[in-house]
Parts: sequence; C-alpha cells; structure tokens
Amino acid sequence: MEIVIQEPAPQPSNEQLEFWDQKHVWHSFTQMASYTPFIVESAKGCRIRDIHGNEYIDAVSSLWCNVHGHQHAKINAAIQDQLKKVAHVTNLGASNVETILLAKMLVDVTPDNLEHVFFCSDGANAIEVALKIAFQYWQQCDQPEPKRTKYIALSNAYHGDTIGTVSVGDVPLFHQIFKPLLFEPLRLNAPNAFDFVDDESRQRALEKSLTEFEGLLSENAGQVAAIVAEPLVQGAAGIKIHPEGFLRGIAGIAKKHNVLMIADEVAVGFGRTGKMFACEHEDVAPDILCLGKGLSGGYLPISATLTSTKVYNAFLGDIAEKKTLFHGHTFAGNPLACAASIASLRVFDEEKTISNLEPKMRRIGFRLERLKEFDFVESPRQRGMIAAFDLKTPAGKNESEFGYYFCDLVQQYGVRIRPLGNTVIIMPPLAISEEELDMIFDAIEMSLG
Repeated sequence: MEIVIQEPAPQPSNEQLEFWDQKHVWHSFTQMASYTPFIVESAKGCRIRDIHGNEYIDAVSSLWCNVHGHQHAKINAAIQDQLKKVAHVTNLGASNVETILLAKMLVDVTPDNLEHVFFCSDGANAIEVALKIAFQYWQQCDQPEPKRTKYIALSNAYHGDTIGTVSVGDVPLFHQIFKPLLFEPLRLNAPNAFDFVDDESRQRALEKSLTEFEGLLSENAGQVAAIVAEPLVQGAAGIKIHPEGFLRGIAGIAKKHNVLMIADEVAVGFGRTGKMFACEHEDVAPDILCLGKGLSGGYLPISATLTSTKVYNAFLGDIAEKKTLFHGHTFAGNPLACAASIASLRVFDEEKTISNLEPKMRRIGFRLERLKEFDFVESPRQRGMIAAFDLKTPAGKNESEFGYYFCDLVQQYGVRIRPLGNTVIIMPPLAISEEELDMIFDAIEMSLG
C-alpha cells in the first residue's frame, strides 16, 4: 500500500496552525485541556516572534538551553557547512570528524580527570547512562564490589524523565504516578542557602547535611555505587541554591568512602552559574560529568557523559568477557549537532562570553533586590545568570494556577517566561544585553504592580 501524504496548504492560516497545534501536538508538561497555542515563527538574538508578529524577549532561553542567542551567524554557518559533508553517521562502531573534535574539545575544557566522552541525545539520557556506568563499573572493575547497587540523590532532585532518572528524582508532582516502576535511592537533604537569614544558621545547615551524608555512607558501607547531584543549583526543584561548601563537601566525603560522584550539569553547565561549569566554583572533579542543554548553544539535541580513565578502563577487555557498555542512541554524536557544539565552544572563546557576564550578573542582582519591595514576592535569589523568586498567591486566586496567570501578564509586556509552580525563573541567554535584562524586570515589576 502506497502512503499518500496530504500536504498542508502552502501558507496555512494562523487559525489553522493553532487548530492543528491543539488537535495534534501533545506538549510536554502541559495540560492540553487548558492549553492556549503559542506558536513561534522566528527568532533572532534574544528575541522570539510569534505567528501574529508579536515579539518577546526569550527570558528562559527556550528552556534553559539557548546560550549565544538565536540565529548566531557562526553556529548557523557551521551547521550549513556540515550539511555539505554528512548529516548523520552512526556512533556504533564508527565515527566522524566532528564527533572526534567535539570530544577532544570537551576533554580540554572540563575538569582534568575526565578523558572519555559518551554522546547521547538529551540530558535525561546522559544521566541514565551515567547511572548504568556507575552500576556496571562496580560489577567489573579490577576489584569488583557487586553489592554496590544503591544510589544517593538529593532532596527535591530532578534529573530527567526516563525510568532511571525519575527513580533518583524527587518531585512528586512529576513522578508519583510512576512510583511502582521505580527503584528507591537513599535521599540526602540538601540545604537551600536562601532558607536561612544569616551565615551562622546557613553554616549549621550545611554541616548537618554533610554529617547526614557521612552517616548514610557509613550505614550503607560497601553498598553505594554513586551519588548523583546537580552542582550548586537544583533547577527544577525551583532554583534551590546550595550554600558555599556543600558541593566540595559531598565530593570529599564520597571520595573518602570510595563512592563515585555523578555531577549533573545539564542545566547549570556552559556559563549559567558564572563559570563555564558549576563544579569549577569549588574545584570539584567528579568521576562522571553529564552535559546537555547548552552544549550545542541550544541549537540541536545533543548531550554528553564524560568519565575518568579509572571508570572507563573497567569496560575494557576481550569481547568474550562482555565488559562492553551495552547502551547507545541512534543519533549519538550526530555530526550536525557536534558541528553546532564545536561552533558554540569557539564562540565562548572568541566573544569572551564568560568574562563578559559580570556586569550582567550585577544587573540581575540589583533588579532582584528591587523586587523585595513587592508584596507578592518571596525569596528572590540568584546564582550567576540564574535568578528566581516565589510568588505569594493573592486572595481569590487559584494557587495551582497563579504562576501561569502571572507569566501570562508578563508576556503582555513582551517577555516570555515559564513558571515552576509558583516559582518564577529568569534564565535568559548569556548573550542578553543589560538593556534587555532591564526590559525583563520592568515587565515583571509592571505585572506585580
């Protein structure tokens, strides 16, 4: 039977597009019964334009992934040049030039002990394979410890939506329904620096958490394969920011107990915290580092899991030994995505992206401070180019819907943001100007007023 494609009209109307969007597209994390179409037609720099010609500042970097702005000339050119060579090569027993170059560049810019790169297609799968690597490592390393089958994960953790990543996650709204499918990790209560009013109470909370971690490892001696944690900032937890020393503390304790550390920098990597990688702030070199989102500058799906040579060597041997990592993705190491990623890393260097963030971070801090004057704002907080505040629901408003209602108000002033419950997150492209940052906060203040 031949497939007959019914081509849409050459230029379907906006109304037709909106109808098809509601009827056929099942949107992520979206209650489709109340979904109102928002359809982007084009984007340039830090602005996106919808099909009605309305322009908005992209204040959430298209879900935290766009880095250098939309339509960056050098990344566009890199993708176009790669199309003239090859669009896809399998990563299973084969390679291509771009995959190799990107792997070498990632090894060069990440912590020194990370020498080997496993490519995936998205952040969740970068974490998924990290969990599998940690488990398999202990089964077949030089001195196997097969009882190391447990994981420690942080309170309020979010690492993705595969079964493994949901298991180490801790967001009931997202995960409760899947509980019968999951394995149970050990849970460490991670302190939130903004829960405490002074340095002394913050330090006590830090010490309590690290003592708890030490206790978990002692109680489960020889049973823990790895701890998995987002360094410094837990994004989907509602921008939970750890106090200084927490990352360094858990890394040191994990090493002391011979437990692998998996650092999930899918959201916080590539400049979001003010340094290229969040682990740099506390000089932490994890055993396994997971990257995604901003890896390609937000252009194409790609992620990477980097490991130390110690971990990697446990997977080497004769084919008959079956030490191979039996995990892979059709589009892993895709040449187009790798070309975009290489170009993005070069832009970081050529445009001095990281060193140019300081005045922008100060501007965000100044504008966040002003938000404290508004009655409906709680706990404004910032780490680098990541900012957030919580909304107090006014009388007469539905608490579960108020975050969306507020973001709809902000959108009327030309700024596109998306809430996490009643937490408003501001995470624009790193390329944003100070003027555009002011426009974002002006829109927020007008909506609060």
